[in-house]
This record gives sequence, structure tokens and C-alpha cells, in this order.
Amino acid sequence: MGLFSKIKSIFSKKEEKAKELTEEEKIEVYEEPEEEEELEEETEVEEEEQVEEIEQEESEEEPEEVIEEPKKEKKSIFKKKEKISKEEKIDIVETEKYVEGLSKSRDNFVNKLSVLGIKYTKVSDEFYDELEEILITADIGVNTVMDFVDRLKKRVKEENIEDFDYLKEVIVDELFMIYVGDEVLSSKLNLKDNELNVVLFVGVNGVGKTTSIAKIANKLKNDGKKVMLIAGDTFRAGAVNQLKEWADRIKVDFYGDDRTDPSAVIYDGLHKAKDENYDVVLVDTAGRLQNKDNLMKELEKMNRVIGEIVPGNPIETLLVIDATTGQNGISQAKSFKEITNITGIILTKLDGTAKGGIVLAIKELVDIPVKFVGLGEKETDMIPFDIEKYIYGLFKEF
Repeated sequence: MGLFSKIKSIFSKKEEKAKELTEEEKIEVYEEPEEEEELEEETEVEEEEQVEEIEQEESEEEPEEVIEEPKKEKKSIFKKKEKISKEEKIDIVETEKYVEGLSKSRDNFVNKLSVLGIKYTKVSDEFYDELEEILITADIGVNTVMDFVDRLKKRVKEENIEDFDYLKEVIVDELFMIYVGDEVLSSKLNLKDNELNVVLFVGVNGVGKTTSIAKIANKLKNDGKKVMLIAGDTFRAGAVNQLKEWADRIKVDFYGDDRTDPSAVIYDGLHKAKDENYDVVLVDTAGRLQNKDNLMKELEKMNRVIGEIVPGNPIETLLVIDATTGQNGISQAKSFKEITNITGIILTKLDGTAKGGIVLAIKELVDIPVKFVGLGEKETDMIPFDIEKYIYGLFKEF
């Protein structure tokens, strides 16, 4: 069994489990842990009280002389449902989000690949030419595609592959290896326990940076973290108010004012966060990529200020890219990588593009891992990137 067959087998079972969960259960997986525990305790107390009341009523109604009957096993009036852990529920729900969010890319990309198996009865130069074209139009990138096809040709020759069903497996396995290579990749934020962690967000205007910050803050809050947002984008009109509105909406703390020096705002905000024992501070920044020199100096100053107050920080610098911009997004990644140390990518609006191959291109061409992907509009639709769920969501019907 090939790698893709194993992935498909595992995640198709998770999809089946997703159908068994109610919409309420799917929403509950993103609730704050404290609230969930309280609800569970209240439910248990209510159940015990109801059982006691029923038993008491039955005993009061019993006559003084009772003919003893064989004791029957008491059945619970509460129907027990098979327990699924919160972690497993999150895993199931996120698998479903990948499947739904990548439907446009899957319909566009996989359908074209499937036609190749009908059109060509054997692997030929024409087959490879058409395969290259399909992969390039999926935004995987010309150089990446060329390297991929060369590896594929070599493997087909060495293994003497003629069966198209097996070739499909090989294609997906090789695409998987483009992203993974020989590395052990993690999409998790590099946060340290019992310390203040600072995460810096960069990216051009209009890519969904502020919204991404809010969605990740919401996730961290629901994971039990004490979170603050700092408005470091003092250049764009309305940016400070927009971030404050999000902070109020998701109920996390906010720091920002009308000063034009973002480093001064960050300085005061971090001192407050340090004094009040926050776990994570998410910092917004301006996205003036057209003026690289000024942006570089600004980011250098921000990094210096952050490092002085919280040594070893920012713990992460995340670049936000709009997936619908395709190759332009990759150009942005290259430019920002020249300016500052980018530790991860956030791909917004991945559900809105039919060219989901950009994930593979970014890793291959820029060598920065994708940390989060946006697969919808809701606060819970910004989820950690998982290469196996991505591959399954993209190729499940291949």
C-alpha cells in the first residue's frame, strides 16, 4: 500500500466519524476548556439529583407490605453515548474543514489529472507535457513542477510503471515529498509554557492579516491562554480600531493608541503584558512592502524593542499571504524573507481558490513552513496546517 492509500484510509474513516457528530458537538470543540468542564460538572449533578428524586418518589409510593420480586437490573434513564476525546473531535472536525475548504482546488485539479488516465493508455512524452501544464496551472510553480516531473520520470522508468492507478499513487506520494522532504515539520507555534511569548505578524495590506491575528488569538484563548493584541500598524487608517473591534468581539485584551511610532506602542504594551502575566502577545504591523528600506528599519526596531523587554522574542514571525493571489503571494514571501526572519506562513482564503497547489510551491521555493490555513470566514476556520489532511482534502477523489 502506497503512502497516499494509507492517508486515504485513515482520513476517510475520520470523515465518516464527522457525520456522526452533531453541529453542536462540532462547535463545542472550540469552546474554552473551563466552560466545558463546568458544563460537564453541572450535567453530572443534575443527573444525580434527578436519579435521587425518582428513587425517592418510588420509595414513598411503595406500600408498607411489599411482596418481594426477583431483583431486576436497574437501567439508567440516561442514554450513554460513546465518548470521543476533545482532541479526537478537533482532529475529525479539521479533517472535514480541509475536505470542504479544498473542494474548488480538488474539482479543478483532480478532475484534470483523472482525465489523463482516460486520454492516455500509456505514459508518454505527451502525457508528461500535459501533466506539467496541469501542475503549473495549480500554482505549484514552474521550477517545482520541472523537478517533480524529472523525479517522476526516473521512478516510472526504474519501477517500470504502466498501470495508471498505481501511477496516481506515485504522483501523490511524490507531491507529498515535495513538502516534507527529509524534514520533520510542525505547524505548531513555538510557544513556551509559563513565559510571555510574542508573535509578530507581517504581510501586505489586504491579505487578511488583522483577521488572521484575531482568529489565532481566539484559538489560543480557547486553549486556555491569556492573550493580548497590540496594534503595531500605526500607518494604515483604521487599523488600530479594526484590531480593537476584533479584540472586543473575541473577548481578549487589547493595547493600542494614536501614536505614530509602532515601537513605542509595542514597548508600553509589552511592559503591561509582562507585569500582568500574559501568556501570548500578538503584534500587528504595517504592510508597506513597496518601501522595503523603511519597512526593514521599522521591523528591525520592533524586533530590538521586543528582544530587550522579552529576551529571545519574538518567538515567531508569521507572514500572512492571500492564497488567491497565487504566484504574487510567493513573490511577497521572497521579499519579506529578505527583510526579516520569517518562521512561518499563514495562508488565508485557501477555500476561495481553485489553485491550492500554492502550499507546495511556497515550501519548495521559499523554504518556510505553512503554520495556519484559512478555510472559511468563521473564527474557528483558521486552523493549523497539516500536510496529510491537506493531501487528503486535495486528492480524496483521485
